[in-house]
Amino acid sequence: MLLEQINQPSDLKQLPKEQLEPLAAEIRQFLIEKLAVTGGHLASNLGIVELTLALHYYYDSPKDKMLYDVGHQAYVHKILTGRKDQFDTLRQYKGLCGFVKRAESEHDVWEAGHSSTSLSAAMGMALSRDLQGQDNRVVAIIGDGALTGGMALEALNHIGHEKRKLMVVLNDNEMSIAPNVGALHNYLCKIRSDRNYKKAKEEVEQLLKKIPAIGGKLAKTAERVKDGLKYLVVSGMLFEEFGLKYFGPVDGHDIDKLLDIFQQADRIDGPVLVHVVTRKGKGYSPAEADSHKWHGATPYKIESGQPLKSVGTPNYTDIFSDVLIELAEQDERIVAVTPAMPGGSGLLKFEKLYPNRMIDVGIAEQHAATMCAAMAMEGMKPVFAVYSTFLQRAYDQVVHDICRQQANVIFAIDRAGFVGPDGETHQGVYDIPFLRHIPNMVIMMPKDENELRHMMKTAVDYDAGPIAVRYPRNAVVGVPMDTELSPIPIGTWETVRNGDSAAVLAIGPMVQVAEEAAELLRKEGIRIRVINARFVKPLDDEMLHQLGKDRIPVIVLEESSAIGGLGSAVLEWYANHGVYDMRVKPIGVPDCFVEHGSIKEQRNEVGLTPERVVKEVHSMLFATGGNNRLTRA
Repeated sequence: MLLEQINQPSDLKQLPKEQLEPLAAEIRQFLIEKLAVTGGHLASNLGIVELTLALHYYYDSPKDKMLYDVGHQAYVHKILTGRKDQFDTLRQYKGLCGFVKRAESEHDVWEAGHSSTSLSAAMGMALSRDLQGQDNRVVAIIGDGALTGGMALEALNHIGHEKRKLMVVLNDNEMSIAPNVGALHNYLCKIRSDRNYKKAKEEVEQLLKKIPAIGGKLAKTAERVKDGLKYLVVSGMLFEEFGLKYFGPVDGHDIDKLLDIFQQADRIDGPVLVHVVTRKGKGYSPAEADSHKWHGATPYKIESGQPLKSVGTPNYTDIFSDVLIELAEQDERIVAVTPAMPGGSGLLKFEKLYPNRMIDVGIAEQHAATMCAAMAMEGMKPVFAVYSTFLQRAYDQVVHDICRQQANVIFAIDRAGFVGPDGETHQGVYDIPFLRHIPNMVIMMPKDENELRHMMKTAVDYDAGPIAVRYPRNAVVGVPMDTELSPIPIGTWETVRNGDSAAVLAIGPMVQVAEEAAELLRKEGIRIRVINARFVKPLDDEMLHQLGKDRIPVIVLEESSAIGGLGSAVLEWYANHGVYDMRVKPIGVPDCFVEHGSIKEQRNEVGLTPERVVKEVHSMLFATGGNNRLTRA
C-alpha cells in the first residue's frame, strides 16, 4: 500500500512520478471507506485527488503556501499532511475538523468555511512575502462556484494590478453545492467546450516563431495577430484582461499534465491562473451521478450509496418549503431568492412549481440582499432563504439597503443555532446580535413547526419593513399542524407553563429545554413559568412589565450569542424602564467559537441543558438573603 508510506509531503516526493496515479486510487478508496462511517464532504474531495497530489508533489508545503477556498475540499491535503490516522474522528466531537484548521497542522495556512476568500488571502501572503524579502510561492485553490463571489473578483482585480508572483488554481467542476449559475459560469463552459482552441493556439505560435526578426513593425503586427486570435477563440481572455497569465484548460485528473503546467506557470514572474477541469465525485459512481446529493454525505452503504439511517422526521427546512409553496399559491408577489443553496434551503420543490419565481444568484449574498430590497420596493415579496452563517456576508446590505429603506424583505434564516458537524465556521449563533440593533428590523423564532408556519404567514402579511424568521437545523418537534394559517401579533410572547417561583424566557428549541427543566423542578415542588419569547424584536412590553411587578427571578435561555442576544435585550429593557431590582440571568452561547460535534454535544459544552436551568433556578431561589416565594406543586 502506497498510502501507508505517506505521512508528510516529503514522503510523497520520494515516490516516482508513475506511482502517483495508483496512490490516487488508494486515496479515493480510503475516502469512500472512511466517509461511509463518519459522513462528510465526499464529492468535492473525490474530484480533487490528482490536483492535490500534483500540488504537494511540485510545491514545498508549508514553506510554499497553499490556500484552499472553502476548506471542506481539503481532505486529501489532510491525508498527505499527517492526519490520515485521524479520519475515524472526522467531524466528530473533539475530532478532526472537516475544514482546514490552523491549530491542526502547520500545512493549514488559511481557514475558510465561507467561499471566495482565498484570493484575497493569497494576495495578502504574497505582499507580506515580498515586503519581508522572502522567496516562497503562494497558491490559491478556488472553485468555479466560489469565483462568482464578489470578493473573489475584487481580489482578481487587485492581483492583476499589483503583478505579484502568485498562482490561482481554478478547480472547475461546474458545481459549488448546487449547479453554478451566471455569466462567469457560462464563460467557463465556453472555454471547456472549445476543442479547437489548443490546436489553433499551437499552430499560430509555431507560425510566429518562423517569422524572422526583420524589424519592430512586423513583430508588433505578429503580436497583434496573436492577441487577435486569443480574442477570436475566447479562452482565458477574461483572466488575461484582469492581468493574470492564463494556462489551460487542463485535465485535472492527469497528473503528468498538471505537473507540466505548474512548471510552465512557475516560470512566470507575476500572477498566473491555471484552469483545471475536474469531475466532482470521480471514482465513486453514486457521487458522480449526483454530486449535489453527495456534496455533504451522511454515513452510507459503500456498495449502494444508500444512507445508513432512513429518512425519518422532517426538519424545519422541510416545513418552510411546504408553507412557502402554500403561501405562494395565494400571493403572486412572493419570490424566493437563494445564494447558491436551493437544495439546502428547501427551495427545489418551489422551483419546480414556480420556476420564474425562484432566483438563484450564485454565491453572492450581498447582491441577493440588495436585489431583494429593490424587488420589495417595486411591490414584490422577496423571501431571502439563507443560512444564518451566510447572512453575515451581507451585513452592510441588510443595514443600508434593506433596513434603512424599510424594504419589505422576508429573511428565512435557516440553520439558526448550532449546526453540528460543520462546526465553528457555520454556527448560526450571531444573527440575533447583528440584526437586533438595526432600526426597522423584526426578528422572530418558532418553538415548533406549527408556529413556523404561522410565522411565515405573519411575515408575508407584514408590510412595515423587513422581518426575519429564524429556524434551526433540527428535526421538528412533532406537534399537530393547524389547517388554517393565521398571523401572530407582532411582539407578543406566549406563556406555555405557569408558575410563580421563577420564569424562563426561551426561544426556538430552548423552549423544549425549559419545559424539561420545569418538569425536573416540579418534582422538587418548584413551579416555574415558561415563556415562549418568540419575538426577539420587538419585545413583549406587557409581559416584561408583569414579570417586573411579580418580582420573580428571570432566566433567558437562547441558542445564540449571549453577548447582544435576547438576554441582553431583556436586561436593557429593565434598565431603560427603571426596574433595577430584577434578577435576570442570561444563558446563551459564551464568548468563544464552539467547534464541531453533534448539536447535543455542543449544547452540553456551553450549558444549554435542562440541568443547567435547574441549577440556575436553585441558585436564584436559595441564595443567601433571598426573599423569593416558592410555590409548591
